[in-house]
Amino acid sequence: MDSDAEMPMSSDEEMLDDEDYYDYSDDMGEDDDGSGGGGGEGEIAMRRRRGRRRSWWAATTRAARRRGATRWCPAASRNISKLSDEWFADEEKVRDIVGLLLNGIDLPNSRKLTCGICFEGYSSDAMSSAGCDHFYCHECWEGYISAAISDGPGCLSLRCPDPSCGAMVLQNMINKLAKDDDKVRYARFILRAYVEDSKKTKWCPAPDCTCAVEFVSDGNYDVSCNCKFSFCWNCTEEAHRPVNCETVSRWILKNSAESENMNWILANSKPCPKCKRPIEKNQGCMHMTCTPPCKFEFCWLCLGSWAEHGERTGGFYACNRYESAKKEGVYDETEARRERAKNSLERYMHYYERWASNQTSRQKAQADLQKAEKEQLAKLTDVFGIPETQLKFIIEAWSQIIECRRVLKWTYAYGYYLDDKVKSEFFEYLQGEAESGLERLHQCAEKDLQSFLTVRSDNTEPAPSIAEFGDFRVKLAGLTSVTRNYFENLVQALEAGLEDVHSTAQGTTSSNATNIPSKKAVTKGKTKKQLPRTSSDNSDEGWPCERCTFINPSSVDACSVCDKHRY
Repeated sequence: MDSDAEMPMSSDEEMLDDEDYYDYSDDMGEDDDGSGGGGGEGEIAMRRRRGRRRSWWAATTRAARRRGATRWCPAASRNISKLSDEWFADEEKVRDIVGLLLNGIDLPNSRKLTCGICFEGYSSDAMSSAGCDHFYCHECWEGYISAAISDGPGCLSLRCPDPSCGAMVLQNMINKLAKDDDKVRYARFILRAYVEDSKKTKWCPAPDCTCAVEFVSDGNYDVSCNCKFSFCWNCTEEAHRPVNCETVSRWILKNSAESENMNWILANSKPCPKCKRPIEKNQGCMHMTCTPPCKFEFCWLCLGSWAEHGERTGGFYACNRYESAKKEGVYDETEARRERAKNSLERYMHYYERWASNQTSRQKAQADLQKAEKEQLAKLTDVFGIPETQLKFIIEAWSQIIECRRVLKWTYAYGYYLDDKVKSEFFEYLQGEAESGLERLHQCAEKDLQSFLTVRSDNTEPAPSIAEFGDFRVKLAGLTSVTRNYFENLVQALEAGLEDVHSTAQGTTSSNATNIPSKKAVTKGKTKKQLPRTSSDNSDEGWPCERCTFINPSSVDACSVCDKHRY
C-alpha cells in the first residue's frame, strides 16, 4: 500500500479507531417507558440524553463536513466519546481548540474589498476567508499556504492569517487556492498524520520504502509490505520468528557492542596499575608503557613498576616475581576471570558469526530470486518452450530459501539465550537437521539449475532433455515442500519453548510430539553423548548478567566477568 498514492483517504468517521466509537443504540430500547429493560427512570433519562447527544453530534459533524471539514485534525484523533463529552461541557472551548466555525461569514455587499495582507482592492470573487470575517486575496492566500506547507506537517493546524483569529484553514481552501505541488504535499501530510495516529496502520521500516501497512490480526505479528520486506508489527524490527521481541532486543543490543567490547577488553587487555586504563599487549616485550598523560612503565606479567625490574627479578625477559606469585595462587582469580571472559566471548562469536552468515546468505538468495524473475525464467522458456506460468516452482523455491535463511538466522539468537542443558542439546540437533535440509534445497536451486541455463550455442555438449528438466522440477518442488514443512514445525516447537523435551534425572530427552523429523536415537528417547561442561555453560541455578549475559553461579552477587552487581 503506497503511502503517497495507493492508500485512500477516509472520511472522519472511518479514520477513528473502532474502539473509539461507542454505539449508543445498544443502550436504547424500542420503548422509553422502562418496561422490559429492568431500568429505572434515571437510566431511561440517561439513555434519552445519550440518544439526543448522538443525533446532535452526527448532525454537527455532517454540517461541518458540508463546509469542507474533511481534513485530519489531531484533536479529532482522541477518543470520540471523550471529545463529545468535552463538546457538550464547553462547546465554545472545543471550537476554539479545533478552529471550527460552523456557520461561514457572508461576503460584504461592497463591490471591492481590501486584502488584509497586501492592502490592495479586489472584487469579492477574488477574495476568500477561512470562514471568519478576515478576507484576503487569492494571491496572498496562495503565498501564505505555500509558506506553511514548506514548513512541514504543522500546516495541518493552519489558521487564519489574522493573529487574533483561530479559524481553521480547511482542505477545501487548500484545494482551491494552493499550487498543485503544495496540494500534493498537503495530502501527504494528511496521510502521514492518519497513519501515525492509527493503531492499525504503520509505516514500513524498510529503507526508502514509502508504503504503509495495515495490520490484520491472525495470531502472528509478522507482516509483509509490498516492497517484500517482512517485519514484526509489535517491535517493527525485521520478522524474527521463532524468537520473541524481548530476545531480539537483547540480541541487537549485544551486537551493538558495549557488552562484547567489555568482554574483549577483559580477555585481551590488562589495566594500567596506575590509572587503571585497559592496555593491550601488541608486541613481544614485557615492558609496557601506558598512553599519555599517564606514561607509567610496568611489567606485563606482574603489573609491577618497570623500575623495580632487573637482574634480581629474573632479568628483563622473565619475571621471577610473577612466577613465584603464580605458584602461590596470587593470580588465580585474575587468570580465572580472564579465562571466563575468553570463554564467554568465544561462545558469543560462535553464535554471532553463524547469525551473520545466514543473513549474508539470505541477501544473496534475494538477489538470486530477482535474477530468476527477470532473466532465468525467460531463458528456460526459450530453451524448453515451457511457459513461465509452469516455472513458478523455481520462484517458490527461492522464496522458501529466503524465509528459511531468516528463520535459521534467528535460531542462533534463540540458542544463545537457551538456558536448559537438555533442551539446548536437542535444539542443536534440530538446528543441524534444519541446516542440512536447507543446504540441499539451496544447492539444488543454485547449482543444479545452472546445468539447464548454460546450454552451449555451438552444440559441443549435449543439451539437457525435457525429461531431465522434468526430473529436476520434481526434485526441486519436493525439496521445497519438505523443507517448508520442517521449518514450520521447527518454528512452532521453538515458539512453544521445546515443551515436549523433559529433563529427567538421567538427562533423557523426548521429542515424540514435536512433529519434526528425527533420527532413531532421538525418537526412542536415547540420550545423546553429553558434551563436556565449560565455564560458559548455563546452569539451572545460575543467574545471567544483564551487561555481558555471562551465567554466574547463584552463590555470587557480582558478575565474575564484568563485576556488575546482580541487584
